[in-house]
Amino acid sequence: MSTLDYTVEVKELPELNVACARHVGPYSEVGEAFGRLYRWAGPRGLIGEKTRHLATYLDDPDITPADKLRSSACMTVPEGTPADGDIGLMKIPGGAFAVGHFEIEAAQFGEAWNALMGEWLPASGYQPDDRPCYELYLNDHEKHPQKKFIVDICQPVKPL
Repeated sequence: MSTLDYTVEVKELPELNVACARHVGPYSEVGEAFGRLYRWAGPRGLIGEKTRHLATYLDDPDITPADKLRSSACMTVPEGTPADGDIGLMKIPGGAFAVGHFEIEAAQFGEAWNALMGEWLPASGYQPDDRPCYELYLNDHEKHPQKKFIVDICQPVKPL
């Protein structure tokens, strides 16, 4: 059982138009891709108060070797934003998501995912569907008094 304090709600989330930097390797190293993304977005004036910052995850770390895990560092951008270099564009589909809300330390992301997928999901009446899951970052952890991340883990779901 998780010792984390968290809440989960099933919500209809909108489609998101994002710019992204791809990452292959351990999920804990996706920060490098965020660096590339922000170096691209900053000079283009794309980072603002309404910008949402997220990471998508495509593989199950319990099955896929760490050096083969695929993820993307993402940020919302206006429709029609041109991409270049190693920055791409994609749409993250909307729909029904289990949204787990957490306030955690950097080392607790795995525990948070385990709480959502291993504790909440089996008793929920829902199952995962095939849309990408993502973490939505709600704060700048560097500005948090305890350097914690306030994050929504968004897992697409459908009824059992």
